[in-house]
Amino acid sequence: MQLIADWFRRTFSDPQIVFLVVVLLVGFAVVLTMGDMLAPVLASAVIAYLLEGLVVLLEDRGMPRLLAVVLVFIAFMVFLSAVLFGLLPVVSRQVTQLVQQLPNMISEGQRVLMTLPERYPEIVTVDQVERILDTLRGEIAVFGQKVLSLSVASVVGLLTIVVYLVLMPMLVFFFLKDKELIIGWFSRFLPGERSLATRVWIEVDRQIANYVRGKFWEIVIVWAASFVTFSLFGLQYAMLLAVLVGLSVVVPYVGATVVTVPVLLVAWFQWGGGPDFIGVTVAYLVIQAIDGNLLVPLLFGEVVNLHPVAIIVSILVFGGLWGFWGVFFAIPLATLVNAILRAWPDHHPRSI
Repeated sequence: MQLIADWFRRTFSDPQIVFLVVVLLVGFAVVLTMGDMLAPVLASAVIAYLLEGLVVLLEDRGMPRLLAVVLVFIAFMVFLSAVLFGLLPVVSRQVTQLVQQLPNMISEGQRVLMTLPERYPEIVTVDQVERILDTLRGEIAVFGQKVLSLSVASVVGLLTIVVYLVLMPMLVFFFLKDKELIIGWFSRFLPGERSLATRVWIEVDRQIANYVRGKFWEIVIVWAASFVTFSLFGLQYAMLLAVLVGLSVVVPYVGATVVTVPVLLVAWFQWGGGPDFIGVTVAYLVIQAIDGNLLVPLLFGEVVNLHPVAIIVSILVFGGLWGFWGVFFAIPLATLVNAILRAWPDHHPRSI
């Protein structure tokens, strides 16, 4: 106990460490307790932070800040409109088509499973196949109930989306336009000596900005390559599967593994085990290999220097705390923790 007490006395005798700890605790408490209420504000702040890099780039070229903000905001709205009115309708239509084809796919899967005991009687028995089918029927029933509950709550979800679409663009614009004013207002409540927190923020800002920029381009490149490949092979639901493959890069290691299942299943139900199925499988694996071995090192380099174990642990921890958004921001949050540990003062006694 004396060792722990000495560590606390050495560590928290520094007022800068106390300030940094208080800021982190307040931030986590706000997100945990009021995250749902403040979701539009937090999401808008994140988007404004990401767009700030483009604004600064235009400012460095001699453009007034207000004009730079207006141009970047217009480009953001064009991109958002393209996603809402160009990409989402296509993906929604393909999801509907896939749901309509599910009964035929399930019947075909049952037929294939029932032939396994005949082909491999020493490995698979009829009882094992029946148990697998019973489990699948139960999972499908649960999935149907979830879809029904989702459709019942779709009206509330639609209203929420409308509110987001109205509020968030306005918040993003004012966060960009009045950045200095907002930061100045918050700075009035902070102590004058905060070099430790500033050092942590500079490190986090550098790594997160580069990470998010690289991750955006990785999603776009992987999505485009997957869509072109699937379309050339004539694979059904090409846009839907390409979007899933593109978004899978958000969750390293886990995302690519999970999204492989629907891609191969759709290809198998469309062509069986023929040459087209083998071609799509090989092309998909080539895309994944290029992404992991060429694209990621090219876009990120050594910016996010985290061990794979640390990445997986951060996905599990932050995903358990904040669901989808915790998974989405798992690596930036892990980068924040890593930056704090690197900037944390070393109070160990040293021999002369």
